Amino acid sequence: MAIFEVEGGKKLAGSIVPQGAKNEALQVISAVLLTEDLITIHNIPDITDVNLLIELLKNLNVEVTKCGDNSYTFCAKNVDQAFLMSEDFFRQSGKLRGSIMLAGPLLARFKNTYFPKPGGDKIGRRRVDTHIIGLQKLGASFSYEQESGYFLLKAKELKGTEILLDEPSVTGTANLIMAAVLAEGVTTIYNAACEPYVQQLCRMLITMGAQIEGVGSNRLTISGVKKLIGTTHTLLADMIEVGSFIGMAAITQSSITIKNAGVANLGIIPEKFSQIGINLEIIGDDIHVPALDKYEIQKFFDGGVLTIYDHPWPGFTPDLLSIMLVTAIQASGSVLIHQKMFESRLFFVDKLIEMGAQIILCDPHRAVVIGLDRKINLRGITMTSPDIRAGIALLMAAMSAEGISTIQNIEQIDRGYQFIDKRLNALGASIKRK
Repeated sequence: MAIFEVEGGKKLAGSIVPQGAKNEALQVISAVLLTEDLITIHNIPDITDVNLLIELLKNLNVEVTKCGDNSYTFCAKNVDQAFLMSEDFFRQSGKLRGSIMLAGPLLARFKNTYFPKPGGDKIGRRRVDTHIIGLQKLGASFSYEQESGYFLLKAKELKGTEILLDEPSVTGTANLIMAAVLAEGVTTIYNAACEPYVQQLCRMLITMGAQIEGVGSNRLTISGVKKLIGTTHTLLADMIEVGSFIGMAAITQSSITIKNAGVANLGIIPEKFSQIGINLEIIGDDIHVPALDKYEIQKFFDGGVLTIYDHPWPGFTPDLLSIMLVTAIQASGSVLIHQKMFESRLFFVDKLIEMGAQIILCDPHRAVVIGLDRKINLRGITMTSPDIRAGIALLMAAMSAEGISTIQNIEQIDRGYQFIDKRLNALGASIKRK
């Protein structure tokens, strides 16, 4: 098991380009199963989760060719459905939560699919009900095989219908879109997720011949077609990386420029950083984060303590709450971080407290950060990364701390961040992979 050894107190300088969006990659790569034709995808991040999905497709007999540093072609003409029932598929897909997004396209094209309980982050319950109930409404039958641990979905044919999601699940919405584009008739999805990742999936499918209306809204209308064709698609910049770099610069008193940041797709993210005192300079599609000796957390107009919480898009993404929490440690003032979605995502704060942060963990969903205002430095310790976002948050804390920190289980960080040690070292960080 690899570790990061981090020497804190190093200031960053220079520019960095965010990787392609991880969450978008998992969706659009799954969508290649919807056609026999060649699909080219650019700006794919070289990270564990995405590489696992690409490996799954190869084992399904999808022809995959790397045609550049971050570009691939896919041809799913001769899919080997028998692999879905193999022990290798069970083992590989069980490591990756994104594997559930193979269900929609496989069901749409081949009328049946198997998948095990998805793996991924250990951040609390992550239901698959939204996926399964929606696919059932399209005409699929569902069963669970206790002996093998497999979910089975099959259908003679999928038919368009009206679907009201009980939650605006990003992956659930993506799965239903991919199933509905080849279903007979019209499907309307209400309370659909409308994150930029979902919008990108819709745009890609439209270039493949799909008929989708309402892109960017919470109501999608999909008129099924008989066949989809090949296309070329480029991923957006990863908004979570952009937010991570903003937080890193602030807490380490660094000045960096984030190039090609996809500013138009960041939504409320710059505003949320502004609320904790980090005012960004946006120059075209680049973001300059100035070196800040001090940044002050705003209060509500009535004088109340600021609350930052996750909310479906266009609200604040839950993936940045851990980063926001760590960034607030050296701010002036206090903030309540409210993680509504996952009940285990804040449990890494005990390590931050051990480093010297002033944080009150109220319950599994809420933590109050009392900013140190740079009067006390964090101290280096040994810690373990429990999930992707907590891992990068702990790395941020280590980079700002005095002394040496050791971060174990960095495989979690590698799942979502491409060559993060090399890229940050190029800016002046001191991170050793051992």
